[in-house]
Amino acid sequence: MRCPACKQYGTLDALSVPDFVTPIAGTAGQVVFGQRRCPNPACRKHIFVVMEGGRVAISYPPEQLDFDSTNIPAAVRKAFEEAIECHSQQCFVASAIMVRKTLEELCRDKGATGSNLRERIQALGKNIVLPKELLEGADNLRLLGNDAAHIESQEYQQVGKEEVELAVEFAKELLKAAYQYASLLKKFDALKKV
Repeated sequence: MRCPACKQYGTLDALSVPDFVTPIAGTAGQVVFGQRRCPNPACRKHIFVVMEGGRVAISYPPEQLDFDSTNIPAAVRKAFEEAIECHSQQCFVASAIMVRKTLEELCRDKGATGSNLRERIQALGKNIVLPKELLEGADNLRLLGNDAAHIESQEYQQVGKEEVELAVEFAKELLKAAYQYASLLKKFDALKKV
């Protein structure tokens, strides 16, 4: 698995503490509860695991989706990190709501105004240069957040793991376009001969 601390993949090292093994009722399978350590010598994070069929089913701390927060303003970053944390805890509705809040914070930071989030997303496309697909996707993030927050909204079949993972990935691309591409270009230009 990937270490939740250093994000490196590897086979976790077993500790000298014995695992607790219990059978799964009515099957030949078993559940293993154990303690492991990241094999990366620079990390060595202590991780609690629950394994079924030889695979990690749950870990604590849980593995989180990657996110590069370079140049992301604090309010936007905080909302998005909370979305990622909610996802890692399998709180998918809360994660979708926080992705929507990230979108709201992005609009606020970029000066996109309107009476509702839909209007602010449209204004965002006038305030910063974004591909049409990212603006359309931002509206889909809004709709998914609506479904998560409001009982009467029914744009998506459900607000679950797959929907939220796609929303997080799409939001990452939106944040890259809004905050990170310009700094990458500056770094690239700095390498040119004067």
